[in-house]
Amino acid sequence: MFTGLLHIHSLFRYLILIFLLIAIYKAFTGWLGKKPFTKSNKTMNLMSLIFAHSQLLFGIWVYAQSPVVQFSNLSNATKEVRFFTMEHGVMMIIAILLITLGYSLSKKGATDEAKHKRIAIFYLLALILILIAIPWPCGPFVVRGWMPGM
Repeated sequence: MFTGLLHIHSLFRYLILIFLLIAIYKAFTGWLGKKPFTKSNKTMNLMSLIFAHSQLLFGIWVYAQSPVVQFSNLSNATKEVRFFTMEHGVMMIIAILLITLGYSLSKKGATDEAKHKRIAIFYLLALILILIAIPWPCGPFVVRGWMPGM
């Protein structure tokens, strides 16, 4: 069961990245191009939010089942154990909070430019944090491949 959850969690990372990149692109072009905030913008922003929250739920489920997560003796833990026990989860929760905050604040924007600006800034900060926190196969923390277990 853990392997299946890990596969879903790993697959969702790509969906989130795609939706975030599109939402950020649309927000920056809307903000800098002074374009109207359309239903398409709102839908893309909402889809990014939904996928991020779904990923959080899968992540919590994986976290609860993971044999890598260990709270005992974290000071002497390997980089991989420390990364998955603390760093990955904390950074991802902060990123999802940024996405949620950006979406909520964009709804309260008085102008279309303000709505685009808030999405652009908050979603971009979240994307940067997500890219740092993802355990990439070429990264220093773990070598699992692009899809774990495959």
